[in-house]
Amino acid sequence: MNKTVVISKDEYRRLRSHAKAYQKLVGQLFQSVITGSVDAVVEDFRKTGLYTEPFLKDLKEGLQKSSYSRR
Repeated sequence: MNKTVVISKDEYRRLRSHAKAYQKLVGQLFQSVITGSVDAVVEDFRKTGLYTEPFLKDLKEGLQKSSYSRR
């Protein structure tokens, strides 16, 4: 089901700029953050007390599959 959404050129440029900034940020984040082992990274997240155990489990599984992390 394809639907067409029409936005102004200015809005398109703004969204495109945000998307590029996000991609750049994520690329830098993964290059700088995941320098330790997967277990160490997950433990750092756990220590903040901000994340649930199911999230931490998913994070660990994702990092183990990721090409961004050391195994």
